[in-house]
Amino acid sequence: MRSVRAIRWLLPGLVVKRWMLISGLGLLLALVGLAIWADLRPIYWSIETIFWFLTAITTFLPRSITGPLILIIGASLLLWGQSRSFGSIQQALAPAKDTVLVDALRAKSKLNRGPNIVAIGGGTGLSSLLSGLKSYSSRITAIVTVADDGGSSGILRRELGVQPPGDIRNCLAALSTETPLLTRLFQYRFSSGSGLEGHSFGNLFLSALTAITGSLETAITASSRVLAVQGQVVPATNVDVRLWAELENGQRIEGESVIGNAPSPIVRIGCCPERPPALPRALSAIVNADLILLGPGSLYTSLLPNLLVPELVEAIQKSNAPKLYICNLMTQPGETDGLDVTGHVRAIEAQLASFGITKRIFNFILAQAEIEPSPLLDYYKARGAEPVTCDNRTLNSLGYGLIQAQLQGRRSIPTFRHDPRSLALAVMRFYRRSKTEF
Repeated sequence: MRSVRAIRWLLPGLVVKRWMLISGLGLLLALVGLAIWADLRPIYWSIETIFWFLTAITTFLPRSITGPLILIIGASLLLWGQSRSFGSIQQALAPAKDTVLVDALRAKSKLNRGPNIVAIGGGTGLSSLLSGLKSYSSRITAIVTVADDGGSSGILRRELGVQPPGDIRNCLAALSTETPLLTRLFQYRFSSGSGLEGHSFGNLFLSALTAITGSLETAITASSRVLAVQGQVVPATNVDVRLWAELENGQRIEGESVIGNAPSPIVRIGCCPERPPALPRALSAIVNADLILLGPGSLYTSLLPNLLVPELVEAIQKSNAPKLYICNLMTQPGETDGLDVTGHVRAIEAQLASFGITKRIFNFILAQAEIEPSPLLDYYKARGAEPVTCDNRTLNSLGYGLIQAQLQGRRSIPTFRHDPRSLALAVMRFYRRSKTEF
């Protein structure tokens, strides 16, 4: 194993060998400079000393024995010294981790060469996507909606006047590379305690940091350092927005938590104030993106709120990166009842058209392959949820490219949710194809 590990240090991409070579060359040049400065006398002395030493040794032992012996001793000292040096670096960088340093550097190098990915959305769907994507790239930007007004986030928003931290907390935890214990602490939700019940530690942490630093963006940056986040999490806007929705029955309702249980089909949504500004970091990430993803997540409460920020939509349209919409696995009662993949796509198009935007923001769709019958599917159907079916012909006639895959994964789980590994694998396959075919 040690010899194999040593050979792995010779593989390209670690960005270690070149600096060791430069350091050795620098030492050699420094010694030559000192020798020239001293009128070359140190070189003569060194040669005479080495000649005397070799003559003395070969007096007692023949060269056929002395040469190999000294070579073995020198190589052993070199390997021992390098091994202890890298061991010390390993202890300093990751004392609690079992990963071998060369493997950690190779993995880091691979992630640093990964594509610039921008994922737009919110809720558990976005965090599932991010936790899978971080195995393929360290250059990930999550642009997250800040319209939540229910649960712990809603309470903190009303009582402290901060932007809702819940979806941001989930994305930070998903992209964290720190110890699982620290991530679990950030996600810990208090189950009792007056005033604490229902709140998560991460929500309180982000709210406190926002109050200290004066902005949610700065609080996210500080939290990212604590959790060693691989990439960045950016709010869609720094404005305190409140969602409203117009329903098919003519009713208008307000609040993200109310919209998620609309009594009638939703026609369109909007926000107050209108046309909120985007954060410069979000716009910069889209400009430099190699791949832009929308979803998965609740259509009207996680995805479309991001598209209420005109600057984000404009930046997405201008980008030449491949753009992929990731559709949900199941419909959501009170929000997307009866909508298939085409229905989801038309809802996005209709929302953009209500703002006078007719140009598409994506041309490709990733959807779940047919879900097989199961007791879990029956359980969901009994509660009003249905699989989001896919009409290939209709989508193709509309000019969309369709990719279907088993996004739920093969593992048996008690909920219908995207499997992070399966979803990320399907996304990266699309990205590699887009580089050669599209």
